[in-house]
Amino acid sequence: MDQRISLITLGVEDLAAAKAFYEALGWECKEIEETVFVQAGGSAVVLWGREKLAADAGVEDARADGFGGIALAQNVRSREEVDAIVAAAEAAGARITKPAAETFYGGYAAYFADLDGHLWEVAHNPGFTLRDDGSLRLPPSLT
Repeated sequence: MDQRISLITLGVEDLAAAKAFYEALGWECKEIEETVFVQAGGSAVVLWGREKLAADAGVEDARADGFGGIALAQNVRSREEVDAIVAAAEAAGARITKPAAETFYGGYAAYFADLDGHLWEVAHNPGFTLRDDGSLRLPPSLT
């Protein structure tokens, strides 16, 4: 398994305000379908509604103790790789919060919580290019 973080998703209360904040810091934000993407070197930062992130990750209460409104993501090259990583995580003691399934963006993804409850998404997104070294490159329409 490659060791990398492809995306860091921040669950935000007010997407417009969060986007304006990061743009004021000089970040180049691109909004698509109520989701803001920022290329950050070989990774990307994503701003998304906190409630939507919780629902996507299979967390019932976005205000619950332990849900910090953040998810780390590893993008992979195939659906089979998603399944293999999630199986390995579960075997190592992770709690699957959302089993692998088709996504609204045409991909395939799952979520698990590590031993301390940190959320990880493992995703195959055919719209996101992974370079040979595993670094993520957002599509030109987002950059």
